[in-house]
Amino acid sequence: MLDRSESALGIVLRSRFYRSAFLSLLVAGIGVSAATPQFTLFLVRDLGTPLPVAGLYYVTNLAAPVAGFLVGRWSDRSHDRLLWFRICALIGSAGWFAMAATNAIWMPFVISVLALSVSGGSMAQLFAACRDELSRHPTRAENRVIATIRMAFTTGWILGPVFGSWFGGVFGLRALLIATAICVFAQVLPLGRQRVERYDAPRDVDAPVEKRRIDHMMPLLIFTAVCVLAMTGDTIKFGYLPIYMAEQLHVSDSLRGLVIGVQPLLELLLLPVVARLADRYGAMRAMTVGAILGLGGNVAYALSTSVAGLFLGQTLTAGLWACVGALGVSIAQRLYPEGVGTASGVFLSAIPLGSAMGGTIGGIGVAAIGLPHVFFIPAGLTSLSIVAFVILSVRERV
Repeated sequence: MLDRSESALGIVLRSRFYRSAFLSLLVAGIGVSAATPQFTLFLVRDLGTPLPVAGLYYVTNLAAPVAGFLVGRWSDRSHDRLLWFRICALIGSAGWFAMAATNAIWMPFVISVLALSVSGGSMAQLFAACRDELSRHPTRAENRVIATIRMAFTTGWILGPVFGSWFGGVFGLRALLIATAICVFAQVLPLGRQRVERYDAPRDVDAPVEKRRIDHMMPLLIFTAVCVLAMTGDTIKFGYLPIYMAEQLHVSDSLRGLVIGVQPLLELLLLPVVARLADRYGAMRAMTVGAILGLGGNVAYALSTSVAGLFLGQTLTAGLWACVGALGVSIAQRLYPEGVGTASGVFLSAIPLGSAMGGTIGGIGVAAIGLPHVFFIPAGLTSLSIVAFVILSVRERV
């Protein structure tokens, strides 16, 4: 066990694999986040997709949990954890190239289900490889190590939308999708030909060998479902908060961008803080606090009548997402230690699943109760997640 005083940054800098994983996530984060905010515009402007049909594109995120589970199971049977990381990256790159070449409305839907749903597995298996390395070389700073590596992806999501907006405006949206395909492929380059052997915990030779049954996965599945409840407000925020600011608060374009952009910046700053608190007080307790902050953020949105209230909401929501980013995948892996590839894939697929749920809830909620009161709905769902996190923290001792 490494000394308590050793810094997570020092551990990452001394490890060739951790340094490579950091660079890989940075490149992938920039590429994916550059295209994501512009993709609806691509569907409408370049393909002539009706706006209601374009909104249904995000329903294809429902394929992500299936792909994440299958890739994770195959990864848990492979000796080299990075094999499926590379396969997912190549499939994702091919998917984005195909997306750039598409000329029919139905094609992006098929490409998303068959290719882009698999692409997300690359990040999951990279974190599974990180868990293998941490199991092989334990440290009391493991939450901080994961958070440090995760900061690369968050940084990419800060830089990517700025790059995507400029690049798409200058060279066109199809060229932007090609650039995204190149970035998704380029994430494999920092790792070169490195291998990370799957870690198998030593077994007692006298202990019976048990098959991985679904009941062993129940804590993981429950935790993932609870996180989905806590994350539903994010899609509603990105979809409707700019409209609320523009049409009801009459906020300028620059100030709207500042309100939306402040959350990932605060999240980046909070990641190491959250990880340190988790190392001291426990990861599930920290997640519970994060959900409480998320509840406060949704209530702030719902009650806001000024930009100041929206900044407060963004600040509180950044706390929730810092907890999800720094701790979520680690908790999932601990809840299902016999299959960390599966655990990583299942948990990280919860993010697009939460996006699909949030979009559906937002559309129905805005029509029913309007803006900004629609945020009371994710506030109620987050309240349920707080209760569930408290129960899990008592029962699972994670």
